[in-house]
Amino acid sequence: MTCGPQEQEQRERFDELYERSQSSVMLSVERSVCGCDYGASSWTTRDEALRIGELLGLQAGQRLLDVGAGSGWPALYLAALSGCDVALVDLPLSGLRIARERAARERLAGACWTALADGAGLPFRDASFDAISHSDVLCCLKDKRGVLEACRRAIRDCGRMVFSVISVAPGLSPGAYARAVDNGPEFIEADSDYPTLLARTGWAVVDCQDMTADYANSCRRQLHADVQSAEALRALLGAAELAERLSGWRSKLAALEEGLLRRELFVTVPAAA
Repeated sequence: MTCGPQEQEQRERFDELYERSQSSVMLSVERSVCGCDYGASSWTTRDEALRIGELLGLQAGQRLLDVGAGSGWPALYLAALSGCDVALVDLPLSGLRIARERAARERLAGACWTALADGAGLPFRDASFDAISHSDVLCCLKDKRGVLEACRRAIRDCGRMVFSVISVAPGLSPGAYARAVDNGPEFIEADSDYPTLLARTGWAVVDCQDMTADYANSCRRQLHADVQSAEALRALLGAAELAERLSGWRSKLAALEEGLLRRELFVTVPAAA
């Protein structure tokens, strides 16, 4: 699928991010922030991953699709816990390579497939999956509707999709809105709110959980861990990039504390025809 210059640049950044995330200092920071060491690019913590697994009701013999899977968190963890089969889909090749190597090392009980594909162009037959997850992915993509429509085609009628997403808080002034966008993921802006977008793409919302406080706490842990690991991070990233990184965490945390951003966990099922 053809993508624009901004999306191509984003893909290249993520390719580099996944490679760099396997360094010892980055994995150490990740363990402090999220309780995992996969080289994750989302804000999903270990506790949240357990919650997602419970909400999806995963078990051996089922098929889980993870869209925007990156280096495998939390999908590989959920597969290891449940014994389910798992398909990992993303565009940065480095993340999928890292995920495949980890899946081989851990010898998962179920099958593990990887596909280099856009979330709006899933390379699977209709009704192939019992469960779908994606962690802070839609807010990083332009074609949100296309991804949700593709997921709807891929899910079985009795299936369930659980995902987290970061969005701009409603009712902000123009200045506050601009600050929220500046401190959120690259494509945080959406044409409509997520319940409306889900309804338009064939999904019914079973539950929506506010994860904003957890997001803010993770951001605080991230800032603290980076400061504690500043020397090693400076050697890895360089002084200028580390300074920009710390400034970014402080700005994001301020936006969260002022109520400009929110993070939600949606539990959805295919809507009745």
